[in-house]
Amino acid sequence: MHAIRVARARAQTADLSGRVLCHELRSDDGRVAIAKGRVLDDTDSRRALELPWTELHLLALDSDDVHEDAAGDTIARGAAGDGVSVRPPSGGHWPIVADWRGVLSIDTDRLVRINELEGPCVYSLYDGQVVEAGEVVARAKVIPFAVSRRVLSDVESILGQPPGAVHVRPFREYRVGAVVHESMGERALTRFRAAVTEKIAWFGSTLGTLAVTPPDVASIVDAFETAARGADILLVAGTKAMDLLDPTFAALDQIGARMIGHGVPAHPGSLLWLAEWNGVPVVGMPTCGLFAQATVFDVVIARLLTGERLGRTELARLGHGGMLTRDMAFRLPAYRAAGVRGAVE
Repeated sequence: MHAIRVARARAQTADLSGRVLCHELRSDDGRVAIAKGRVLDDTDSRRALELPWTELHLLALDSDDVHEDAAGDTIARGAAGDGVSVRPPSGGHWPIVADWRGVLSIDTDRLVRINELEGPCVYSLYDGQVVEAGEVVARAKVIPFAVSRRVLSDVESILGQPPGAVHVRPFREYRVGAVVHESMGERALTRFRAAVTEKIAWFGSTLGTLAVTPPDVASIVDAFETAARGADILLVAGTKAMDLLDPTFAALDQIGARMIGHGVPAHPGSLLWLAEWNGVPVVGMPTCGLFAQATVFDVVIARLLTGERLGRTELARLGHGGMLTRDMAFRLPAYRAAGVRGAVE
């Protein structure tokens, strides 16, 4: 494609037809008469010659060029993976929306490779962000109104197998058990049960057995075995995470659980720990997140409730974006529509 400048004084219909208009044309009343990006046909060209302007900027497409109407749709549908759909374009952008509530998964390497090409671009919300059904999670666009078939072929190759770069993993219906140290006290236990029940229910899961235990190894082992019956995930509350001699850790050793990560690079909630026992994730909740406050627990539990299994590398990556201030709350679940995301207060 190449740019063409057309002066009003010498303009004819043949100079305009078949070419892409690079800017809007407006009528005398200021309304848009012909939108930018349009491939002008003979009718458009005759109409353009009746409008007030002094110079037109046009693109002449070569035989190898694909107009944005077709190219943008191809790029958007190629980028859309599991759990998302492409909506009709608006303003030259193709929205990619979540099919269901879940966790956004972005293949950032593929996004970079697409955006390095001349013309196409795909941009998204943050990888790992909790999103709602119907939410726009990414958009595709063609910058210069057209791209070459070679570039479009490169995009299709990048987004080939497995297909897509933008996915939303749905939350699964899980049963969550809990082990709670009796040192929390009855009032704190009531608050904990209410907060965790509300949060877990938002994901479509249920809080099952909540086993309260004295702070000795044998009792905690019994509590683990009780809470684990029928549970897909276990929560542990009341542990002194910085005390390696806390009986909870001895109980984990005794039942054969494997510690994945003791602490995570995020705040608030850096004292969260994660273990695995017979295929069941065991989450040691940070004290600051036992009740209403939003912490890294809300990031971790969201991912676990999609069926994702986190290892040390995944926990380490939480450091990027791990400053969970109010400015970062958009990453967290909206447990209460009118409240702070991630919180139940």
